[in-house]
Amino acid sequence: MITEELFKHLVDLAALELETDESQYLLGQMNNQITAINELEQIPLDDDVPPARHGVPFPAEISPTLREDKVDVYPNVEALLNQVPSSEDRYIIVPDIPHTELK
Repeated sequence: MITEELFKHLVDLAALELETDESQYLLGQMNNQITAINELEQIPLDDDVPPARHGVPFPAEISPTLREDKVDVYPNVEALLNQVPSSEDRYIIVPDIPHTELK
């Protein structure tokens, strides 16, 4: 189980700001997930059961055909570029996202 101390550390690492009721709710939900995982681990399986990479296999006869990739060029690119705050050589310039170093 996740203790309140460990949960507070995880919240700090994720740089989250949570109210007390939000913290209690999330801690409870995380511990519920761990409980469910522990219960699933108790189900006996034969050694020859392969690990599942996908929950439901879809054989080719029931799988939809893949759509063809195609490019649809927007007819009025200039009208779009005229709406952006900053562009250069027809590329949109986005501002740097400030960040802080993690402890």
